[in-house]
This record gives sequence, structure tokens and C-alpha cells, in this order.
Amino acid sequence: MKLIFLFVAVLFLSVVNAQNYKYPFQDPSKPVEERIDDLIGRLTLEEKSKLMLYNSPAIDRLGIPEYNWWNECLHGIGRAGKATVFPQAIGMAASFDDNLLHEVATAISDEARAKHYAALRKGSRAQYTGLSFWTPNINIFRDPRWGRGQETYGEDPYLTGRMGSAFVKGLQGDDPKFLKASACAKHFVVHSGPEESRHRFNALPDETDFRDTYLPAFKTLVDSGVESVMCAYNRVYGQPCCGSKYLLDDILRKEWGFKGHIVSDCWALDDFWARHKVVSKKVDAAVMAAKAGVDLNCGYIYKFLPEAIQKGLLDESVVDEDLKHVLRTRFRLGLLDPEEKTPWSTLPESIVDGKEHRELAYKIASESIILLKNDGVLPLKDPKNIFVTGELATDVTVLVGNYNGYSGKMVTMLEGIIDRVSPGTVVDYSKGYLLGNDSLFNGFWQAGSADVTIAGVGLNRLMEGENGDAMLNSNGGDRKNIELPANQIEFLKKLKKSISKNKNHKLIVVVFGGSAIGLKEVEKLADAILFAWYPGEEGGHAIADIILGKTNPSGKLPVTFYESTKDLPPFEDYSMKGRTYRYFKGKPLYEFGYGLSYSDFDIKDVEMQDTKLHLGDNINIKLSVVNSGDYDGDEVIQVYAVEEGAPESAPQKSLIDFKRIRIKKGESKEVTFEIPLERLKCWDVKNKEYRVFPGRYFIQVGKSSKDVAVQEEIRVK
Repeated sequence: MKLIFLFVAVLFLSVVNAQNYKYPFQDPSKPVEERIDDLIGRLTLEEKSKLMLYNSPAIDRLGIPEYNWWNECLHGIGRAGKATVFPQAIGMAASFDDNLLHEVATAISDEARAKHYAALRKGSRAQYTGLSFWTPNINIFRDPRWGRGQETYGEDPYLTGRMGSAFVKGLQGDDPKFLKASACAKHFVVHSGPEESRHRFNALPDETDFRDTYLPAFKTLVDSGVESVMCAYNRVYGQPCCGSKYLLDDILRKEWGFKGHIVSDCWALDDFWARHKVVSKKVDAAVMAAKAGVDLNCGYIYKFLPEAIQKGLLDESVVDEDLKHVLRTRFRLGLLDPEEKTPWSTLPESIVDGKEHRELAYKIASESIILLKNDGVLPLKDPKNIFVTGELATDVTVLVGNYNGYSGKMVTMLEGIIDRVSPGTVVDYSKGYLLGNDSLFNGFWQAGSADVTIAGVGLNRLMEGENGDAMLNSNGGDRKNIELPANQIEFLKKLKKSISKNKNHKLIVVVFGGSAIGLKEVEKLADAILFAWYPGEEGGHAIADIILGKTNPSGKLPVTFYESTKDLPPFEDYSMKGRTYRYFKGKPLYEFGYGLSYSDFDIKDVEMQDTKLHLGDNINIKLSVVNSGDYDGDEVIQVYAVEEGAPESAPQKSLIDFKRIRIKKGESKEVTFEIPLERLKCWDVKNKEYRVFPGRYFIQVGKSSKDVAVQEEIRVK
């Protein structure tokens, strides 16, 4: 009797459930693949093409609401009103803290869900309210002149892949059924300037650079389950990235097994006919992209898909296959399910820029700021009279970089300092110089009467960024030179001269920017230099606390700081020769992985368990780190590999692991590494595969790519 009752109950529930849904694709209990097939079978050709546009209109007859795929969250929800503003991506990379970055991405996805549902309750489905985010940017920051390099995680493929993977996993969540949000690895591939020519540029890297520098981070994110990949504007080997079957099908789909959807960069398909001129008509651009494997078109070109099929230029089965990838993401996000079916529908709006998220923004800002120089002036101890100067000291835009949001509670450097010093400390401010003006200076008399001057210099989003966004930049958003703007150098010289009569007066320079800046002149003038990047809404507090010794600086450079522009190869040259710490043979001003602390950390007792290894083995390292300084603090232990007798095209050394550790003053901590030997893999041009070449390698352990504490030899058989 009980079994009969149970059978009847289940039958009743299934009947009720079926009655609630007009079509099988609407039933959340059915497998996603079954729902996809059912929906595609009900769509007209015109409707299919509309669902493959980023601004997909509603299909009322099937109850499918409109959806705009375009959203941004590079370092917090962007362009959509209130949100927690974390440091720019390059700054977060400087933390070398992938665990903390995972927390940041988790907080961003919390805010994404809360803001999405809040918008729906208002009846809004506008752009920047969806759950599909075109982030992160994992292009390799090969040249500091690139204006968009600030969006990346730096110049190293391993660091980029590891930080990007942490961000993706935090953003997408770990629910077995639903994506919390969808992440997007962009821009695929070999894309890092110049900005002005990105719509017509043809990148021609050699095979080794292509495989060992430009591709690895993308492969890491595919392996980490990234839901989307965005193809770039430019051409690679003569084919537009968004029209290249070699890139999108042969490598991404077949070689790597990517299962998510591929989206074009915005209006990239227009470049096919208008600038790359690989086709002559818009309909041909649609055909080329669809055949290559672009599933979602940011633009309008895919409205020509029906025409292409009607003219026999494209088979409808190609469209169906591309559309499946798009619909799969939409179902996985729960966008076609009742709101309450997802695990995050009850997240309160109050979490958006709430207390916990602001504390997280402060923490990662503190970990990202880098102490480049310190002649003993920092930390300041009980300062009596501080003079703050520089236009960037009060500039809100310098906190955010690009692809940003705003919180309504942005803390500038001046505000942070005033908020952190005691009421008895005198703090005065003068703008000092103007961005883009070479002749107007002030504030020298205040500097002469203070005990310490803190000058905010560098760049902001008006001076570097994406093509068309940097209003004070006449070079498409890129920089022609990496040196600090000439008027800022002149200002610092005059400032130094005005305070030189007081031997006890110190000059602290805080540099803002999203890329490496030539600071050779500043190095001579300043007693201490902090590099703050674009540090987010809590940037002012993070800077102030480091200056005042409430926080011990621990950031490390994710890019090489060269002495001058003369150190760089031509910007348009995509060869890695002479670029980044892996290939640059000159002397950098500050090397990759560099960053000072108020403490002294000593690496001792390094042991390697095995020195003769085979594929499948780990490089096992055990060591001790001693904090012999007077402050608790963090250190980033870095491990590099050097291949003996490597060809000229191979890197001089490569980062293969790192760990951020916190150690109290006077204490030591044991650190272990278990590094898969496979991280030594590089591209074998002859056999067209990745492999670990047999031979002798040197494993270096240290605090930067240059500061090596110990080097051990291993042999690979």
C-alpha cells in the first residue's frame, strides 16, 4: 500500500510539474541538453540569429525574455552604479595572492546576483544588469606602452594563468547545476597593442612565442572551466581571430576541448570587411565567423545569418551547433528558470559595497601596493606636519583605472592620510601641478615648512587606457614613452629644491598607474617610493596605513620596470626577444617579482628531496623563512626554472610556483612546494607538441626574479 501511495504521489507531482510548463525546454527538472534540443527545434531561423546577438530580443511566443550579454566586472561590477571597487587587475596581480583574488571574485559574483535580481524587480533587463561577464583579460602584458595592460595580470604566463583561474572559479562558483556568473577569457589571442591599429593589425609571432607565451594562460583557464572565450580584433597569421578556424576550432575546441561559448569582441566582425578586408560583404563576414566557431556576436553582423542560409552560403546546422553553446550558458546561468530555482535568489541588496566587501577591497589594496625604495624614512612615526601635493592625490579616477564601477565612498590618498593621522597632526594640501600642463606649479612654500612631503604622481585613466577612452592621450590610449610625464619630473625637482634647506625633511613619492613607468629620475629625487597602481575605493586608506606603519608593504611587481623607453623593442614587434624578465637581457630598474618590506625575510635550510626526475614526478622543495625584522609581515617566495643549454628562443628563466606567507616578527615558518615536473614543458617545434626536454635544470628560490637565495640542480630523464 505504501508503494502504491508513493507511486501515485510521484505521478501526481510529475503531472502537476508538466502542467506548469508549456514546453519541455522550460522545465528545470529536465537535463540541459534535452532542453537545448527542444528549444532549437521550436525556433525559426530568424529567432536563432537573434539569440546569437549580444542584445538578444525577447521571443514572446515562446516566453523567452530579452537578455543583454554585455557586462563587465574586471575589478568589481563595472558601469552599473553602486558596487565595491577593488584595485585594478594589474594591482591585484601584484598581490601574488590567488586565494585572496578568489575571495574577491566570489564577492563580485555575490554583488552580481544581488544587482541582477534587483534590476529584474524593477523590470530592467538593460545592458550591465546580466550575469555574463567579459572578464578576465589574460593577454600577456608584453610591452609597458600598451594602454590596456592595466587590465591584465602582468607579463608572466604562469602568474597570469594562476590569478586568472582563481578569478574564474570565484566568479562562476561551485554549484553542481548552475553557474553563479559566467566568466570570459579575453582577448584570444596575441593581442596587446598598439591600440590605434588593433582593428587592422596582423600579429606574426614565431611558433615558439605563440605556444610558450601567448597561449598558456588561455589553456589554463579552459582547464579551469571558464565558460566563455572572447576572440580578439586583430589578425593572427593573416586570419582575423574571430574568423580563424585554426584558433577557434583546431586549438580551442579540438586540441583543448573547450565546451563553452565563443563571443566576438564588440564589432570585431565589421573589421572583416571594413578594415582587414578579408571579405567584401557583411553577409560574408557572418558566414566566416559562424564557420570558424563564433557563437555569440557582440555587434549586429549575425542578423545576416538567415540571408546567408537562404543563399546557400551557410548550412543551418552550423548555426544550430553555434547556438547550442550560447543556450547552454543561458540555461546554466538559470536565466530561463524561475528566479527561486537558483541558490542565490535571496542574496540581499545590502551586500553591495557592504562592510565585508569594503574590508576585502582594503585588504587586497594593501597587498598590491609595492614599496620600491626606502631610505629609512618609512614608516613615518608620529608625524607632526605633513604636506600632501599632486593632482592625483585628490583624483577619484586614479583609484579606479578602466572598466570600473563606483561605490559612492571613494577614498583618495589625501582623504586616507587625513583620516588616519591624529587630530594633532597638521596636514596641508596643494595641487602642485596639472595633468597635461607643463608650466603651472604651486605648493613649494608649504613643502618648505613641513616635516615631510608626500607627492602623488603618475598616470590616470585619462592618460592610458583603451582606444578612445584616454582623453589626454593622443596615441590611441597607448604611451609613446614609459617615463613619467615631463611636467611631473620638473615639479618633483622644484619640490626637492624647495625643501633641500631642511636636511631632516623627507620626500615620499606615491606613484599611480596601470603599467611599468620609467622612474629613474624619481629614484634619484625621492627618499621613498610607493607604487600604488589604481588601488580601488579603499586605496587612500591602504596607502596611508603603509606610510604610517599600520600595514607592512608586501606587493611584488608582476611586470618588469625598465629604466627607459630605449630598453624596449619596437611596439609593433610581437617577438618576445628583449621583452619581459624571461627574455630581457639588460638591467631593469626594478625586476619582476621585486618589492620591499619593513621586515627582513631570510630564506634558509632549502632542501630538495629528489634531483633525478622523470615525467610525472614532482619537484619537492622544503625551506624555512625567518622574519628577522621588527614588523609582522608577508613575503612571497618565488620559484624559477632555468634550462641549461636552452636555445636562444627559450626564456632565460620562468616562474613555476610561488607562495605568499605571513610571518610574525622574530618567527620562522616552514614552507613546502610540490611542483609538477610538467610545469617545465615547452613547445617542441619539430614534433609539434609540448614536452619536458631531458637534461639539466636549475631551480632557483628567492624573493624576486633577481633576488635568488639558493639555486639547486635537477636532472630530467
